[in-house]
Amino acid sequence: MNLKLEKPIVFFDLETTGVNIGKDRIVEISILKVFPNGNKESKTWLVNPEVEIPAEAAAIHGITNEKVVTEPTFKELATKVNKMIMGCDLAGFNSNRFDIPLLAEELMRAGIDFDMNNRKAIDVQVIFHKKEQRTLSAGYQFYCGKELEGAHGAEADTNATFEILLAQLEKYEDIGNTVDALSEFSTHGKRADFAGFILMNDEDQEIFSFGKYKGRTVEEVLKENPGYHNWIQNADFPLYTKKVLKQIKERMSAPKNTMTDAEKLTALQQKFNLR
Repeated sequence: MNLKLEKPIVFFDLETTGVNIGKDRIVEISILKVFPNGNKESKTWLVNPEVEIPAEAAAIHGITNEKVVTEPTFKELATKVNKMIMGCDLAGFNSNRFDIPLLAEELMRAGIDFDMNNRKAIDVQVIFHKKEQRTLSAGYQFYCGKELEGAHGAEADTNATFEILLAQLEKYEDIGNTVDALSEFSTHGKRADFAGFILMNDEDQEIFSFGKYKGRTVEEVLKENPGYHNWIQNADFPLYTKKVLKQIKERMSAPKNTMTDAEKLTALQQKFNLR
């Protein structure tokens, strides 16, 4: 079963200074852009994170402070990265919980208003875990029959993720081959933000997933305690979480569209075919 695309999809992988979405920084980013006609475009950048790379992180991906000291910062690369992913769906390995939210933080920190409106996300790891319960290297061996050379290098991981998805499509006909189907299958619950601080309930209402208001709708909480919005905006939450909360508040404050008497009459006439 081939991957069915209606628009380009970007497979990407990040190597970082750590795993804290709000605080850690990118040290390498690799992008593989796949077009509906099968063409591919790829690019890999080393990135100066402008902070120290901890020894434990460097031990995993092999990227040291000395290696990136003369490389561009993410702010300097942000426009190029954004241009390459613009209008594309996104895919990765553990990307829903890590790569996408951390990339969003870096882009927004660089002044680029990233969001997931009109995008779908495929997390190849979730498909893997739902079907086989393994790691990326094991998944590459399992699905593709190959050893993953250069594991924890962004480019190797990105290309392996793409190959794994293609192999998963061959193995599991029940997961579908469209981005919509794969995005739905590879999503753990429905989130309003990336980090999972704001979820969606069964009625498609935003709810808080933490703290004293856990399980309550955001609109209800903001009506009851308007200061809670300001507290989150000033606290150590991811930028994208703050953006989502701000959008909800603005939506609540927006004037409701009310129909004039003439518009109501016209609507009734159209409904009952009186015109």
